[in-house]
Amino acid sequence: MWSVDPRTGKQREQVAVEATAEEIDRVVRAAHAARESLADRTVRAAFLRTAADRLDEAKDRLIEAADAETALGPVRLTGELARTTYQLRAFADIVDEGAFLDVRVDHADATQTPPWPDLRRYKVPLGVVAVYSASNFPLAFSVPGGDTASALAAGCPVVVKAHPDHPATSEVAASALRRAAEESGLPADVISVVHGFQAGVELVKHPLVAAAGFTGSIRGGRALFDAAAARPVPIPFHGELGSLNPVVVTEAAAAERAEQIGSGLGGSMTLGMGQFCTKPGFVLAPAGEAGDRLVKSLTEAVSNSEAGVLLDHRMRDNFVAGVKERAELPEVDAPVTPGSGGEHTVSAGFLTVPARLLAEEGPHDVLLEECFGPVTVLARYESDEDIKAVLGRLPGNLTATVHLSEAEGAGAEGRAGELLAELTPLAGRVLVNGWPTGVAVAPAQHHGGPYPATTSTSTSVGGTAIERWLRPVTYQDAPAALLPPELRDENPLGLPRRVNGRREA
Repeated sequence: MWSVDPRTGKQREQVAVEATAEEIDRVVRAAHAARESLADRTVRAAFLRTAADRLDEAKDRLIEAADAETALGPVRLTGELARTTYQLRAFADIVDEGAFLDVRVDHADATQTPPWPDLRRYKVPLGVVAVYSASNFPLAFSVPGGDTASALAAGCPVVVKAHPDHPATSEVAASALRRAAEESGLPADVISVVHGFQAGVELVKHPLVAAAGFTGSIRGGRALFDAAAARPVPIPFHGELGSLNPVVVTEAAAAERAEQIGSGLGGSMTLGMGQFCTKPGFVLAPAGEAGDRLVKSLTEAVSNSEAGVLLDHRMRDNFVAGVKERAELPEVDAPVTPGSGGEHTVSAGFLTVPARLLAEEGPHDVLLEECFGPVTVLARYESDEDIKAVLGRLPGNLTATVHLSEAEGAGAEGRAGELLAELTPLAGRVLVNGWPTGVAVAPAQHHGGPYPATTSTSTSVGGTAIERWLRPVTYQDAPAALLPPELRDENPLGLPRRVNGRREA
């Protein structure tokens, strides 16, 4: 496995070799053997905090390696590292609190109809989790990222399939995490990294792998999802596959602040060279004078953006080909033409099309598919019926956004409530008067959505991401001496819980 500089396309260094099936078997078995070491929540929480500390200490090496392999820049990567270590510490707090175990105790009660036996329920870790790193976030969605942090917090050992775009970064991060494990009294094998395409296939098929988390393309994610389902014992596969992230701008909002919306859209769709999974890739904007002002503002914002490097040359080639295919469609205009910015770079741009051409199946349907890179599509609508028709044809998304006027936001006029209701089935996060790039790591966050945005109803960001790696188990009429400490009447671990249906004070 070679580390490649996307700014030049040249190989930097050989970092590793592709793991063989035998090596995958050895790594997974070692992770499986390390499961019991993660059983103590106090140790687990300490490990997560130590891991964050070791990553902070390795900051210079991590950012240098990640910038050399992704061209994302030190400023962006410094912020991403801070997000990554915050996630680890946040999950440590969640482990300490223990509410994620969802402890419920129902005492035997013969007066119920039908009578209750003694029932005690909580959640246990699934086992070894396979994590597939993302290309566009070499830290926050890769080796030390949210999938890894949440799985470890749940008590599951992790084997990460490193992304080929940043193998050196992956090795630096893995070294910090494994060192943190040993310093916390755990085997280093609670976290391991493997490389290679075939390694990813072998990993999802291994009988001791109990679940998988993936962030990447629809094609790659769907292949692994199908493999996970086709196993003799199918496993949960939590995949984030792709998202168009539609935006609706009402006519009143455009009339009120077209210039602000246009410049905001330009900043969001070009952020990180359009390589965010939450990039607004499709916008329903009004025809007419207000919409024209929005287009003019967006034109100015995008024209002022500089050509940049994508994560690798394959993505660059796909972007150039994708925008060319879209721009050549009938009645598609390019106020700012996206495409090649040079031998190693691309330039940002956007396309416009009458919304009526997307209301029914036809050759323009490619405009309703994600194009990874700095481009968005503006569909100009004539009526509310156009909006409804196009929204009714969109696939599932991570986000959906509506821009309202001040009066619409106050509920004083317009069909704002209807628009929110129309957007809700399309996405896991619905925004009002904002932009979807940027996913706060917060307890109420949801980063997921209907297929193909994700393959499950779970989130990969926020505290509830831990739920993906747990399963409930209930003990019925078990003798007190045999119960796990979490389920005993005296509650020796001081866990939050419900007893006989009521939250215990």
